[in-house]
Amino acid sequence: MAVLFLEYPKCTTCKKAKKWLEEHKVDFEDRDIREKNPAEEELKTWYEKSGLPLKRFFNTSGLLYKSMNLKDRLPHMSEEEQLKLLATDGMLVKRPLLISGDRVCVGFKEVEWEELI
Repeated sequence: MAVLFLEYPKCTTCKKAKKWLEEHKVDFEDRDIREKNPAEEELKTWYEKSGLPLKRFFNTSGLLYKSMNLKDRLPHMSEEEQLKLLATDGMLVKRPLLISGDRVCVGFKEVEWEELI
């Protein structure tokens, strides 16, 4: 089963997650979220598979999120508008993301990742 790992290489949580994948000998495709931002269709698919609220896909602690005042803007945006916005810049997307088949993990929680793998 192919596993896709989306990360920002300078992110300490992403580094920890990547090390975890390597230690567990998981074969994965590594993708730099800043250089190859997820497309709107990818984000929509992952969002639907995840069962999570769309807000969980936003990097709410990121500088870009804060500078765009998204905390106040997101509640007034449609899901389609939010997905389009997420697709504009990888720094808006919560990371790391782990996608395997029909399962999607947003952020790094070892318990969730163990269940996925």
